[in-house]
Amino acid sequence: MHFVNQHIHKTLEVKQSKFIAHLMPYQAFDEVLKNLKEEHPKARHFVVAWRYINEFDQIVEHCSDDGEPKGTSGKPTLAVLAGGGLINSALIIVRYFGGTKLGTGGLVRAYSEASNGVIEEADLIPYVKLQEQTFSLKYTDISLIEYKLEEDKILIKNKDFDEKGAIFTVMVEKDVWNSFIQENTRLLIL
Repeated sequence: MHFVNQHIHKTLEVKQSKFIAHLMPYQAFDEVLKNLKEEHPKARHFVVAWRYINEFDQIVEHCSDDGEPKGTSGKPTLAVLAGGGLINSALIIVRYFGGTKLGTGGLVRAYSEASNGVIEEADLIPYVKLQEQTFSLKYTDISLIEYKLEEDKILIKNKDFDEKGAIFTVMVEKDVWNSFIQENTRLLIL
């Protein structure tokens, strides 16, 4: 599975109809859709599809045809996202009608092609599930452990200090965490 961390777009023209595909992180979806509707007041359709992983590790999906014939735009767009293994990502395709009807097959092909085109332009990042881990350590070990966390590319989410030392909360891949705690026996896992 992969995701995107930036908003990119690409335009496809089919029989004078323009399909402007926007790919973005799922978190940016609402804001980008609002902005696109303001930027493109004469556009006929705003077809959307998104996929994300919820707190229960389930993939949640949604799509909308936004006035196009049922099943000709949203579902093909979502199918491209799913087929590409994209998660935590959203697609919005802005369509300007060019005067020539494309038919249901033509719409499916156009929306699929627009979706594939923007995904091909994207820098896809492999998805790795991170888990939260908390540990404590003495003040004398903080610099060393911070160095090793950075070296192993482990994200520090929070640091709290008390009279005994520090309590760190980190976000880390399971295998990386297991290696880290075997190499760093100074930690007290909470």
